[in-house]
Amino acid sequence: MNARIFLTQLLGALGLIVILGFNVIIMDWWERKLVGHIHRRPGPMHTGWHGILQPFADMLKMLSKEDIVPDRADRLFFWLGPAVAVVPAFMALAVLPLAPGFALADIGNGLFFVFAMQTIMPFGYTLIGWSGHNKWSLVGALRSAAQLISYEIPMLIVALGILLAAGSARLTDIVNAQSTVWYAVKQPIGLLIFFITAVAEMNRSPFDMPEAESELVAGIHTEYAGMKFGLVMMAEYTAMLVGSWMIVLLFLGGWHLWPLPPSPVWLVLKLYLVQSGIIWLRGTYLRLRVDTMMEMSWKYLIPASLANLMLVGVLATTFKGF
Repeated sequence: MNARIFLTQLLGALGLIVILGFNVIIMDWWERKLVGHIHRRPGPMHTGWHGILQPFADMLKMLSKEDIVPDRADRLFFWLGPAVAVVPAFMALAVLPLAPGFALADIGNGLFFVFAMQTIMPFGYTLIGWSGHNKWSLVGALRSAAQLISYEIPMLIVALGILLAAGSARLTDIVNAQSTVWYAVKQPIGLLIFFITAVAEMNRSPFDMPEAESELVAGIHTEYAGMKFGLVMMAEYTAMLVGSWMIVLLFLGGWHLWPLPPSPVWLVLKLYLVQSGIIWLRGTYLRLRVDTMMEMSWKYLIPASLANLMLVGVLATTFKGF
């Protein structure tokens, strides 16, 4: 029995790796095409039909490029940094359900586990920036740590509103509580705050200050090449997948699409619509200044999230079943 459980968990972990790799390939191509069309250019066209094979060509290029390590870099942490950034996001995927009972680990405190993994990610980005012995990378790493910590606070406060309404921290229970009415309808302010903070947590434009190429060369991954650079990019795409998945589970009903029967197909469609919206932001909005970015969190998003939590508490107490 123990061997069967171990084999099931091992196959589930391998399945997560396949899903993660497939998502990176698809989103890499789709981001280039969508941003290209937003900017009135075709995007990749020459490698396969409409450039569909471009991600595979990029992967081969990264595998074949020379792995350069700066002379004064801390070699141990230079190697560990990308892994420390990828592993927490990958572990968060383990508790995200695709359908009722269809998760690698459908734990009772799944909501808090995801936030715990997101808390570890700044350490990976700090290691990436510090270990290369490059001042631009270090500034990018410090920006990343400050940004992730600042935007985790309002994100968690909004998630507490969902917890208060659903009465459970199990992600499956939260989704099933939205079988008829999504929390996006009941808590639209919470959805807006959560979406903004999730985009900031992903280091995506307009919050991509840690890799601001106009100021920091390439920010945290300036000194990385080959597959190490590929791992850093995989960490960013995995963070986007986890953040989008959380938005779908907490606010958009997950696998529910009333009046149609529940299906994981609806979750996947919503997931890629949310990721497409995040890419759309990259092609539309300018990058924020550092002070403006930090000001938005501490002056506006945190007070707004606290007000949203108080409102949800009053409504949940007054109206049964809110």
